[in-house]
This record gives sequence, C-alpha cells and structure tokens, in this order.
Amino acid sequence: MSIIERIVLELGPWNWWVIGLILIGLEVLAPGTVFLWFGISAILVGTLTLFVDLSWQVSLVIFLVLSFATLITGRYMMSKMSSEAGDPGLNRRGSRYIGRRFVLKTPLQQGSGQLSIDDTVWRISGPDLPAGTTVTVERIDGARLVVAPAETEAPNA
Repeated sequence: MSIIERIVLELGPWNWWVIGLILIGLEVLAPGTVFLWFGISAILVGTLTLFVDLSWQVSLVIFLVLSFATLITGRYMMSKMSSEAGDPGLNRRGSRYIGRRFVLKTPLQQGSGQLSIDDTVWRISGPDLPAGTTVTVERIDGARLVVAPAETEAPNA
C-alpha cells in the first residue's frame, strides 16, 4: 500500500475537507472565483460524510452535483453584485458634487475662486459672489467646478 493510499484510508471523510481547503487556497493564486465553489462543495461533501457513511463513488457524484450547483449559483451572485458595485464617478471625482450645495468661505472674484469640500480645495468658476453665499455645483470643466448661486435651501456641507 502506497503512502497516499494509506493517508486517504486513515483520513476517511476528512479527505474532502483537505481537498476543499486546498481548493480554496488555490483561489488565492487563480483569478475568477472558480476554485472557491469547488472548495465549498468539497467541504459540504466532507461534512455530509462525517454524518452519513457513503462510498467514495456516491461522495464523488454528490461532489460533482454540488460543484455544478455552487458554480452556477456563485456566478449568478457575482454577476449580480458586480453590476451593482463600483463607483461610476471614480475617475471623475468632481462629478460627485454636481447638484450639491456648498457655502463659499472665500469670495468668487473675476469669475474664479476656491471651494473647500471635505479635505480638498477645488478651483471654481462662476459669477462674482461674496463669501458666505450658498452655491450649487452645475457641472465640471476639466479640473474646475462651475458653480451658480443656489436657491434658499440649506447647503450639503
């Protein structure tokens, strides 16, 4: 009897757990979340074989069925999450501020000024306005925010 056969016989149902953990470990090295679903299936089969005495053939069939089911379910979940996730304004930070209202801390003179938003100071352009005026960001022009006087509602920041 070879060493591998002896290890397989001694581990019994724990073989599936070892295989599952190896497959989940391979997921770190391979992109695409493929090994993850096979690893989860192997761990589920290992858990089942701890409680129910199954032959290796039945265990293998259950593993294949579970692998197919978890792979399809996982792909569906991942595609659903990836379409909802992400930040559409990631590479256009200024676009996040369009429509928001802010209070000018410094006056807007000769069509140019600055506006502090969170931890960033933005260059702004618009009509001449005194400090303390509430403005609305209308659009972005390159790296500059274009503002206009806001109506009388409270500012966002």
